[in-house]
Amino acid sequence: MNILTVKNLNWSYNGRNILKEISFSLKKGTFVSILGPNGSGKTTLLKNIIAYLTPRKNTVIVGDSDIVDLKAKERAKKLAYLPQGFHTDMEFTVHDVVLMGRNPYIGRFASETSKDLKIAEDCMRLTKVYELRDRKITELSGGELQRVLIARALAQEPEILLMDEPVSHLDLHHQIFLLDLFGYLVKERGLTILCVLHDINLAASYSDYIILIKDGEIKKYGEPLEVLTKENIEEVYGTEVLFLDNPYTRFPLIIPKGCKAL
Repeated sequence: MNILTVKNLNWSYNGRNILKEISFSLKKGTFVSILGPNGSGKTTLLKNIIAYLTPRKNTVIVGDSDIVDLKAKERAKKLAYLPQGFHTDMEFTVHDVVLMGRNPYIGRFASETSKDLKIAEDCMRLTKVYELRDRKITELSGGELQRVLIARALAQEPEILLMDEPVSHLDLHHQIFLLDLFGYLVKERGLTILCVLHDINLAASYSDYIILIKDGEIKKYGEPLEVLTKENIEEVYGTEVLFLDNPYTRFPLIIPKGCKAL
């Protein structure tokens, strides 16, 4: 069953074509990574899917609903979006921020219910920020804040989680922790994840499918072993790579040929 379908999606800005005839679909309960060089349209694609940028009608379908026909609260119950970067001077506590994820379920003049509080608590425990619940977010490290924002997104109880480079600025330990968590949410809870990543090796290890994009066009979409070939990577990134044996995974280790370690 396809939970998301993108059909012939185009997007232009100041006369420049950013996305060109983008088409793909996602199955429920899969982890799909988007890979490609800087400026290839990855973030613009996510913003169209979430309707931060309004796509043409009949180009982004979530379940059986056109994204442009959904009201904001309906959309937020289906999709959660974690963009790159976050900054605020507001001194919200961690608990307050995570509870914001319940806004689509709370009426205008209503207060959160015990169910909302329980879901927020569960999401904080999942992302290991429960012990930080009374801390102000302005006091957190970058890695702590990222986990709080993921907890807020999960508190929306979305069907699809969209993320733009969620692990790029984290240390190795927290990268692996979050990617393991995403894998658990996909396999055990049926969440569908569409995620921009920069690390090809991490994407190969954790993804069910990979979208390889360049200059606003999908060059390849499929399983990691099918997509991440030497020829495809060198064509899209414009650099030579070596494939080395990796004793721990079924996928080889991909290293730029100019790497000093070689």
